[in-house]
Amino acid sequence: MSAQPEARVALDDRPVLVLDFGAQYAQLIARRVRECRVRSELVPHDITPDEVLARNPYGLILSGGPASIYADGAPRLDPRLLSLGIPVLGICYGMQAMADALGGDVARTGGAEFGKTELDIRGGVLLHDVGEVDTCWMSHNDAVVRAPDGFGVTASTPSTPVAAMEDPERGLYAVQFHPEVQHTPRGTDMLKNFLTRACHAPATWTALAVIDEQVELIRAQVGDAGVVCGLSGGVDSAVAALLVHRAVGEQLTCVFVDHGLLRAGEAEQVVETFGDHFQVPLVHVEASERFLGQLAGVTDPETKRMRIGETFIRVFEEESRKLEDARFLVQGTLYSDVIESGSKTAAKIKSHHNVGGLPDDIDFELCEPLRWLFKDEVRRVGEELGLPDEIVWRQPFPGPGLAIRIIGEVTSERLEILRHADAVIREEIRRAGLEREIWQSFAVLPAIKSVGVMGDARTYEYPIILRAVTSEDAMTADWARLPYDLLERISSRVINEVAGVNRVALDISSKPPGTIEWE
Repeated sequence: MSAQPEARVALDDRPVLVLDFGAQYAQLIARRVRECRVRSELVPHDITPDEVLARNPYGLILSGGPASIYADGAPRLDPRLLSLGIPVLGICYGMQAMADALGGDVARTGGAEFGKTELDIRGGVLLHDVGEVDTCWMSHNDAVVRAPDGFGVTASTPSTPVAAMEDPERGLYAVQFHPEVQHTPRGTDMLKNFLTRACHAPATWTALAVIDEQVELIRAQVGDAGVVCGLSGGVDSAVAALLVHRAVGEQLTCVFVDHGLLRAGEAEQVVETFGDHFQVPLVHVEASERFLGQLAGVTDPETKRMRIGETFIRVFEEESRKLEDARFLVQGTLYSDVIESGSKTAAKIKSHHNVGGLPDDIDFELCEPLRWLFKDEVRRVGEELGLPDEIVWRQPFPGPGLAIRIIGEVTSERLEILRHADAVIREEIRRAGLEREIWQSFAVLPAIKSVGVMGDARTYEYPIILRAVTSEDAMTADWARLPYDLLERISSRVINEVAGVNRVALDISSKPPGTIEWE
């Protein structure tokens, strides 16, 4: 019993660092490490050896990346990181960068591999107990054609003679494929081998450990200052609020801004949960007309996000002036928000109102306790904190709300149509028992009209697009194969019950190439 607190201390002090070379999978590597109950942190690829040593990590993982190591401006690996006495695992581009730094040969062989590939395994630390033949997920043009001196080749494919290599004496391991994706069936076992057999990292990371750690960090950051938290109605801001409340208590005031862009019934639930159940200090601000005014005539989605983000901040600033020493703003920012808003090495997909959409001149310091967590991890933390299931398991909802599910100008009429249609869809999904199987299901309203026939009369009204996807972390998603009878009920109810709609369409695109939201 007494060993658990010591394990948490070791966990807090010693993460596994994932060096981000710009791959969309970098955050997935970190997530897989945490699924193995080992703490992980994402850091830039150009982190210095001194900065690494200061964090005292159990190990380093070099992520993949979109570039060729020979391309102009391609990110480089500091060779000194490979001689710190810390175990290192290179993945895809990370393997190539390791080989190049140590004198191996990397070349474009003309035999690029993309997708599932058969892997011929010859043993080793990383591939211990995996078997002699397995499948893996490849995604590369360049490949290591000669391993550096001291390395043994531990796996190959028909097109890649050095699919895995390692030098256990120096603690260096590398694979050309992606063990972090589901399409490499034994990939998690390989990562566990690295974490346990090479790094000797204890498997102690839990939701409780996240709570303990964040409470300490919040107290250290905030001190005695006042804190304002923007509640949106979703699980992210709710968990962030409860973490901060546990850390600083009455120093926190939650501000719930009803911007008129929420789903049906959400405003009432936020007030009930936090004002009544948790008794967290709560200010309820009605600002729907103000937000609609800012969105009048706006059709560009990035402009919508920027205006909504700035208006949120201005409302928070106004409310904070009524509070004593409110210097900090709490936000429920997740890592998927950060990565999609762009970083030093990752492309910008879209600005999130609480990341890339923030104005430059805010009067707050930001407190973002969930910034490096994924949605499923946030939900586990929420359960541990005692949030009710209806909030913990609420489907993800974007900060800009229904504004970015209306494709075109946002008006009061379109909001009411969309809100009603969305409520029908969510009710039918819930009745079908699919709410937890589906990552998100919602309505989209494009600002166009089509001809229909109702009661022998011509109609010219809006279509509603049904979007339903399955996912694990929102970084990739597949369209949900909903039963035909469910689709029929949804279509019939929306057309019959929602005034202004005469057509329902189904979005059957995945992410990539699309995104989950339309804007």
